[in-house]
Amino acid sequence: MNAEIAPPRRRTGRPSKQDAALGQDAKTMLLQAAGAEFVEFGYEHTTSNKIAQRAGFAPQTFYRWYKDKLEVFIQVFEAWTDAELTQLDGMLTEQASSQNIAEAFVQNFRCFALFKRSLQQLAATTPEVKQARAACRLKQIQQVKRWNPSLQDSELIASLLIGAETLCQALAEGEFDDMGLNGRAAYKQLSEFIDRLRPGAVSA
Repeated sequence: MNAEIAPPRRRTGRPSKQDAALGQDAKTMLLQAAGAEFVEFGYEHTTSNKIAQRAGFAPQTFYRWYKDKLEVFIQVFEAWTDAELTQLDGMLTEQASSQNIAEAFVQNFRCFALFKRSLQQLAATTPEVKQARAACRLKQIQQVKRWNPSLQDSELIASLLIGAETLCQALAEGEFDDMGLNGRAAYKQLSEFIDRLRPGAVSA
């Protein structure tokens, strides 16, 4: 699953009339530019000036819409979580296999490695990010409950989600490769986590 939170290319110059016609206001453009910067360079190597430049604005424009880099990072994370849930919902509706979903999860981690690493580091040191991560996790739990009426235990769902995320990260970052392992058992375990979360699964 590859949740799109930002356009891939760098913008130059001020926003065009075509952009305005498409309904992309300054705040949205800055949010998209911030997402692209965080994904490409991580939180520490992203600045408000770079975000504004990527969106095609003068540096001071950033502060008309966002208090600081941390605020926009949290909003990017929230938008990313919503996009991820929407894409996963589509995959479940299309009845993709749990193996295919597992592979998509791992690929998603590879694509957003710096962003996810920034999230983990900030959550460990910054109360606002820690709170935002918890809120997004609770949103995921509620979505699972809507998908699967037979699975309503929040602690069980959280455990499955966190377990799946940990395996995704290990596979994406090559931990199994580093040990000379192929990761087949990890993919199998990840698929089993997904089977327990998806519609039609029965809570144990």
